[in-house]
Amino acid sequence: MKGEKLRILLVEDNDDHAELVARSLEQHHIPNKIHRISDGESAIEYLIHTGKYSDISLNPLPHLILLDLRLPKIDGLNVLKYIKNHSGLKQIPVVILTSSESLKDIHNSYSNYANSYLVKPIDYNKFKKMMDDIGFYWLNWNKNPSLTI
Repeated sequence: MKGEKLRILLVEDNDDHAELVARSLEQHHIPNKIHRISDGESAIEYLIHTGKYSDISLNPLPHLILLDLRLPKIDGLNVLKYIKNHSGLKQIPVVILTSSESLKDIHNSYSNYANSYLVKPIDYNKFKKMMDDIGFYWLNWNKNPSLTI
């Protein structure tokens, strides 16, 4: 994967949060491409290349998925279940990035094989620091699976 841009699928319906995530990750000088989707149904369509996402060359599978739980159409937990039960998608790391601190949400996410569960801090500086840490860990230190689909 040397020299290849790391592809990140950001599934987030809040425009301000999406902008902050994108800006923070772009500051790491790690070649990456962020594709943002704002609802769960479109996220699944993107991942299985249907509808407007049918062209695989324009919509390649991501190396990392940042997934909010509170999404329109299909919620994040059901998107996670779909990903982790699909043989061609389950190897993609999924980081839950949400405002929910609910123990039920945390338990359900890990029970459905989330790779990490992060609560978005309300404070801007703490949120930015978290995104910096995500960038370094998932895009620099972590070894991603090769994607063959």
